[in-house]
Amino acid sequence: MEKKNMLVLFGSPRPGGATARLLHEFLQEVDSEFIRVTTFDAYRGNYHPCIACGYCQTREACVFPDLDEFDRELRAADYLVIAAPVYHLSFPAPCKAVMDRWQRYFEARFSMGIRPPIEKPKTAAFLTAYGSGNSEGAHMMTRQLELAFTVLNTKLEHVVEWPHTDQTGISEVPPEVIEKAHQAALAMTRKT
Repeated sequence: MEKKNMLVLFGSPRPGGATARLLHEFLQEVDSEFIRVTTFDAYRGNYHPCIACGYCQTREACVFPDLDEFDRELRAADYLVIAAPVYHLSFPAPCKAVMDRWQRYFEARFSMGIRPPIEKPKTAAFLTAYGSGNSEGAHMMTRQLELAFTVLNTKLEHVVEWPHTDQTGISEVPPEVIEKAHQAALAMTRKT
């Protein structure tokens, strides 16, 4: 049996922080015998932001080649996982820079008429941690992903939130959050 592919976009500056721990819990339920996981770290990759140069309006590419490997992995992926904390009601800047580069897929669809711009359908999960108890930022980020995913041939099926990290700290992931993360991973990959 050929392995399925999971692409993870990790968008936190803290490799040992709450978002990383939430992602770790999620990945605990992903069977590496059947699923190959590839992670792109938005902070460590130092990816260029979109400069709205118009290059992708006439070709299926970006003027910057630094995300070409991400593009190959995205096109091959069966599953897409976005793991990012809430920063001022949105994604941290390096993560958002990667997402803004998805403009190439919007241009492929709307400027060049390629439908869908990414042929292989995907199931997605969004994992997020935030310091407050207010979930508004997580909901806004979820909506951003849902809209972007309409062009990426991707359906967001699982959202796992870890709130109150400022008050409770991150020394232990709450059992209910662990359970949600595990259940999301199992449900997402159950067809494997």
